[in-house]
Amino acid sequence: MIWILWIVGLFAVLWATARLFLAGQDLSRYDTPAPDPVNRAASAASQEVVRQVKEFAQAAGDAKGKARLDTMRRAMDAMGEGVDVAGLRILPVTVAGRPAEWVVPEGSEPTGRLLYIHGGAFTMGSPLSHRPITTALARRAGLAVLALDYRLMPEHRRMDGIEDCRAAYRWLLENGPDGPGTADAVFVAGDSAGGNLTLSLIAWLRDRAGDAGLRQADGAMALSPLTDATFASPSMRHNVERDPMLGPMARMINRFPRWLTLWSAWLQNRIRPNDPLVSPVRGDLANLPPVLVQASEAEILIDDARRWVNKARHAGSPAELETWHGMVHVWQAFGADLPESEQAFDRLADFVRRVRSSRDQAAA
Repeated sequence: MIWILWIVGLFAVLWATARLFLAGQDLSRYDTPAPDPVNRAASAASQEVVRQVKEFAQAAGDAKGKARLDTMRRAMDAMGEGVDVAGLRILPVTVAGRPAEWVVPEGSEPTGRLLYIHGGAFTMGSPLSHRPITTALARRAGLAVLALDYRLMPEHRRMDGIEDCRAAYRWLLENGPDGPGTADAVFVAGDSAGGNLTLSLIAWLRDRAGDAGLRQADGAMALSPLTDATFASPSMRHNVERDPMLGPMARMINRFPRWLTLWSAWLQNRIRPNDPLVSPVRGDLANLPPVLVQASEAEILIDDARRWVNKARHAGSPAELETWHGMVHVWQAFGADLPESEQAFDRLADFVRRVRSSRDQAAA
């Protein structure tokens, strides 16, 4: 009888700790407003993208553990092989001890730079895997794009990847594709996990405003970002069946009580899931640079995006949210054959131009 009471007491302590120490405040007041989607309906080409996504999910077959992760990493890198690099220079470089590559449009000014932080659930992805995005951004925005190969889990701590992004940003300010040189215009962008790291980075930069040689980015772009590592957003449940890429993961997460998921996230990341380091939406969002967030109405992270933008705007920061009907998670990576991808990059490039124009006018 005593051991039953002991177990019940232990579970009560674990539940209470998760509720009071790991979950964070209710953010449902930031679920509205919701902008009208950019498109009226998904294009016919989106069905081929869904097929590719399902094929990617099956790439690891019955492999388990490290073998599965290695297979998925190779499959993701394969997405960047054969990408058209005409009119671009691809320059390998070492940044603060980490591999990276410059993607530079011919004829561009090397003082206009963008740090790109790839996605991949913090466990996969590389500059190669995300060339469909970095090459499009370089061409459309006319910026020299630095794609960072930050340290991945589980081989490294979650904090290691965060520190790599900070170090890369510092490096970018003083180094361009042709060597040392001060940056004029600086942007940060990332997708999914990389969107999370992007939003975490600009908040850190704001808090380091007095550091010598460190300046805030002129603007940031987050594509389908994870903003809440407590997984509290309603779309984590409501969009499970509509999201062919992340839905299976969310379905597995939703099988467990939320308090257990919070403990698992804490143990895995070694950072409390409601800490703004890993949940940018749960931090102070005032005094941030202009930010454009793009997300799909069909993905499980749509409410992560909506809540971050609405909270940032409530805090007075210039944040914008653009959404699309029926797109897969980070549809921008699927290239020119997908009209919505082309449309998204046009809008990202327009955002860069608007931010640079506004900054130049303010300086004048």
